[in-house]
Amino acid sequence: MFGRVKMPLKPAPGGHSPESRSGKSVLGPRPGEDAHRTAENTAPPPDKKKNKVIEEDKLEKYYELKTRIHRKLVEQLDFAAIDNDDPTIRDQVGDLILGLCDKENVLLNINERQKLVKEILDETFGLGPLELLLNDPNISDILINGPRSVFVERRGRLEQAEVQFRDNAHLIHLIDKIVSAVGRRCDEVCPMVDARLRDGSRVNAIIPPLAIDGPSVSIRRFGADPVAWDDYIAFKSCAPQMVEFFKACVISRLNILIIGGTGSGKTTLLNNMSSFIPAGDRIVTIEDAAELQLRQPHVVRLETRPANIEGKGQIAIRDLLINSLRMRPDRIVVGECRGAETLDMLQAMNTGHDGSLTTLHANSTRDSVQRVETMVMMSGFELPVRAIRQQFASAIDLIVQAQRLTGGARKITSVTEVSGMEGDVVTMQDIFSFEQIGIDGTGRAFGQIVATGIRPTFLDRLKHSGCEINPNLFERQVLLHDQED
Repeated sequence: MFGRVKMPLKPAPGGHSPESRSGKSVLGPRPGEDAHRTAENTAPPPDKKKNKVIEEDKLEKYYELKTRIHRKLVEQLDFAAIDNDDPTIRDQVGDLILGLCDKENVLLNINERQKLVKEILDETFGLGPLELLLNDPNISDILINGPRSVFVERRGRLEQAEVQFRDNAHLIHLIDKIVSAVGRRCDEVCPMVDARLRDGSRVNAIIPPLAIDGPSVSIRRFGADPVAWDDYIAFKSCAPQMVEFFKACVISRLNILIIGGTGSGKTTLLNNMSSFIPAGDRIVTIEDAAELQLRQPHVVRLETRPANIEGKGQIAIRDLLINSLRMRPDRIVVGECRGAETLDMLQAMNTGHDGSLTTLHANSTRDSVQRVETMVMMSGFELPVRAIRQQFASAIDLIVQAQRLTGGARKITSVTEVSGMEGDVVTMQDIFSFEQIGIDGTGRAFGQIVATGIRPTFLDRLKHSGCEINPNLFERQVLLHDQED
């Protein structure tokens, strides 16, 4: 009875209570209200982990269904009698898959059925989940870091793809399908392999135990529509006048070395350089994994062979290069020099096989000389550095550097003549070069391609081969602006 008396609150001016129309007290929270509000604000969010488990369970059931139907399809089909060139074969097999779906009596809507049929057809006639990426012409690289981690390079930028594989076994099965088509294998005995796809795309695969987190696959795309000189000009990778200059150099049988870093476009540039070789020349190409796509009628393509399961039978680039000298080649084209074969390539260029082409990894023209010195020393011959440089200076006439700039743009950044030796130094002079000005709003580097003002010493050689090049081309000038207005 003597408790505290609760006094009525005095109305606020204007006839309103201390509570505003919004329902919030202007005097602060009531006793217990703050704790209640805190409890609301800290309420646990929806159980994302539980939802993820549900999604993974659905995905696992979907994979089990696809595997079951695919297994039944394989049991019913006679693959030896299937004509893959028949344009109606996919539709016929697709109808068979729909019939198997009906027998499974699963609840799938139209879109899910179409997706299931397409994925099984891709597994049967193609490379499964990769088919979606291989059919995208904007993708230049496919990088698989395990069954659930796939990245692609699209228009010069890396991004994660939505494509996934069922598990490691599924991905290893795909690797086996790729490498077996070119007579190679990938297993615990040989866990690393280089191969190629039908369109010439380069494939590298490495599996456990070397790849710790699961099988890894790297695919360098060569699309059905290869990059041509018109594309170089359209992309502002080089000036039109440079293309005419390259054509004259190849026809005049200059030995050309193409350099650049990984992913700079060396092989694509080599492909296009070789397109200028006259149709009457006999060409021998040597590669680790055949990628070059020469269009001349007289081409002999050679490819290295890895060791067998007993560690025997390996045929390296050097072995093929030595053998090619006995094949009466007019031109020798080596996909890439990366070891002891470099010495043999220099000797071939110096002993009557003018007009040969090759590539190597180097970040600058001056660096290419040091790279060649190192690789020649790998041959086992203890040659003086001066002798190696003399071989280089007399063998190589022109060095063309390809570079991938900031933002993904690939350009021909320098065209350099090897003019000889001065003392112990190989002398070079830039004929054309790319001068970077800045980076645009999208993060891509831009600049200009210029003629340096130096006239090459082999102009008379071009003229004697019937290739007329206007000397004014080599005057100091800007040949191409790579900049948006």
